[in-house]
Amino acid sequence: MGHGFWCLAACLLLLLLLAAGCSRQRPAPTAVPAVQTVLVRETVIVERIVEVTPTPDPSAQPTTLRLNLGGEPTSIDPALAADPGSLDVVANLFMGLTSVDGQGQVQPALAKAWSVSPDGLRWTFTLRADVPWVNYRPASGVTALGPVTADDVVYALRRACDPRTGATQARLNYVIAGCQALHTADLAGLSDQAVQALVEGVGVQALDETTVEFTLVEPAGHFPAIAALPINHPLPPAALQEHGQAWTEPGNMVSNGPYLLAGWFHGDSLTLARNPLWPGWAEGGGNVEQVLLAMLPAGQALEAYRAGELDSVALAPEQRQAIAADPALGAQLVFVPTSCSEYYGFTHNLPPVDDVLVRRALSAAIDRQQLTTQATAGGELPANSFAPAMVWGSAAGDAASAPWALAEAQGGWGYAQALAQAQAWLAEAGYPGGQGFPTLTLLHNAAAGPGQTAQAVAAMWRAGLGIEVTVESLLWQEYWNVLSGGGLGQETGPSEGDGGLGQETGLGEGGQPHVWRMGYCGELPDQDNWLRQEFNTDGGVDRLRWAESANAPLAADGRSFNQLTAAARQSSDPAERQALYQAAERILNDTAAAIAPLYYYSDVYLTRPGVQRTYDALNGNQFAGWIID
Repeated sequence: MGHGFWCLAACLLLLLLLAAGCSRQRPAPTAVPAVQTVLVRETVIVERIVEVTPTPDPSAQPTTLRLNLGGEPTSIDPALAADPGSLDVVANLFMGLTSVDGQGQVQPALAKAWSVSPDGLRWTFTLRADVPWVNYRPASGVTALGPVTADDVVYALRRACDPRTGATQARLNYVIAGCQALHTADLAGLSDQAVQALVEGVGVQALDETTVEFTLVEPAGHFPAIAALPINHPLPPAALQEHGQAWTEPGNMVSNGPYLLAGWFHGDSLTLARNPLWPGWAEGGGNVEQVLLAMLPAGQALEAYRAGELDSVALAPEQRQAIAADPALGAQLVFVPTSCSEYYGFTHNLPPVDDVLVRRALSAAIDRQQLTTQATAGGELPANSFAPAMVWGSAAGDAASAPWALAEAQGGWGYAQALAQAQAWLAEAGYPGGQGFPTLTLLHNAAAGPGQTAQAVAAMWRAGLGIEVTVESLLWQEYWNVLSGGGLGQETGPSEGDGGLGQETGLGEGGQPHVWRMGYCGELPDQDNWLRQEFNTDGGVDRLRWAESANAPLAADGRSFNQLTAAARQSSDPAERQALYQAAERILNDTAAAIAPLYYYSDVYLTRPGVQRTYDALNGNQFAGWIID
């Protein structure tokens, strides 16, 4: 894809902006109709009428942002969007009830206010009345189709819970009454009336045109974050009923966000244009009038950036070190935390890691700065907590939790003090200088990254604590079976280099390792999706074998980890929930040292000087606030 495509797309979008009544008055060039043959999804040939214009005056060009999706979006239907490229498009075409900022804070969007009943089971959202559904077609320009209403919210939520839709994130809506019953039903064996009863039994109703009420099966203080999920964005029923699956094609698309779908050449590129009828522009925002989205693989995207054809590009892991060493491009690197973290879990019922002093010593003896700069070297950020900073209630960077994991510049101990304390804890546990300490088994799934991390950490423990460590690996399915309680026999198996265990393993009773690796990526920027779901043993998940510690009164107020995370789910007070989750993080990472947090994953971008942008790691990048100088 070269300069010719971008020039053509710019001309097309200039016409759109003029047809839509853009506030900037520019002379419209004479348009020449042409027929362009476009390959759609590599199987269907269609002909579309496009407007080919003479080269316009450069001063009349709309402010254009040029990015790369990395490939064809899986779907730009909000209920079906799953990959980052699809989510980026959806985030700009549609406006949800709420939105979540980079710190995990829920913000008003289509809903201007919300409230919860005293029992925590009914959430009521009041919608803005000034957000229209819009459609764009080249022949007629932008057409307003009426306001977004509460009925559109009801329609979208019922559709998301309906198994015929195929929404992969529908399980996140199971807290809504009736959603799980509908989503897990075998509709083929039911009558039409029974199916309709299930659909109408989903706990959402329109009280009037601008008021929608949700009924939950249990209190969920994080429900405003669930309301921000793309699967819960309101949808235009008439467009879906008229066009079916083709409703997301140009000309058919009806949306309510800051941008419009102006063009989509499947497998090649997608173009968005500023929606002049979106009321959010009157409340401030950026200056991007059109967005040209390429679909290039990582190598071609980097070359396009070097050639000045892209304004920002995500780097593949194998590209990062070379770019960091480039004097010019290295200055344009941006490291962005994602909603993923890496940690080592301890098997709490297996000596010697059944002793909290040993677990603390092992965690404190990991030099996370060295680990992320030398062993992994992919832009990862050292972690002192399970959840990264963009998750609501996270203790990331809080020196009150696992200060040994933080550098002095962050208010932590720094590694020298952390290692000295680790040695003291190990001695207090009865193993001075590592004497008498049994060989420790560190297990990871067979992959290059986890293997490098394991070898680096094992070397730190040997050198810093004087203990023996055996590093073992398993192919993923067998690895997961071990962590899930299936265990592993002592049979002869493939070597570590082949991704399996050697003839003699260091796995303890029940075929369990002392320490094991796990990564986690959340679907919601809220600790309910992190701490409670992953570690609250009352919910049935206990890979750590730490139920006794999870129920122990280890918080400053005498509550347990399980009680803290349960109380946070019940509460609808954001400040209370945040305090509860931070207290739970301290138990997990410090007081009980149930895990050793290692690092937060990050995305690495090149962003051209003069582009002021934000980065969203979960529900897609929103271009409305970006500024191009």
